[in-house]
Amino acid sequence: MDNNKTSIYSALAANLLIALTKFIAGSFTNSSSMISEGIHSTVDTANQLLILYGLKRSKKAPDQSHPFGYGKELYFWSFVVSILIFGLGGALSIYQGLMHIREPELMKDPFWNYIVLILSLIFEGTSFIIAVKAFNK
Repeated sequence: MDNNKTSIYSALAANLLIALTKFIAGSFTNSSSMISEGIHSTVDTANQLLILYGLKRSKKAPDQSHPFGYGKELYFWSFVVSILIFGLGGALSIYQGLMHIREPELMKDPFWNYIVLILSLIFEGTSFIIAVKAFNK
């Protein structure tokens, strides 16, 4: 597996594990904020899948309709990812912000928040180390 894919797969696994952690914590605490964060991490996971799809499509051999190949498709799918991050992330943030202004809720027990924070640090840190090692090869 090439270095690009190694980094993307590690980020995909990290985002998926973080999303699961947030959904589990959200179900235990009944926190809409944590569920919203789980959705955000799921969008990040979908973004990694789109980047992998773009990498695969960009390696297609030239054909009659694309005589110079499909290499530019990677840029298209990266653009789609940026639109999704901006669009969905922004919309969810605005929605959650408005909901919490209208119906504020007090923080009950921060224990689960700390668990999510520690596990996210481990998952993202591992992904970062893998990406740095792949970059330095």
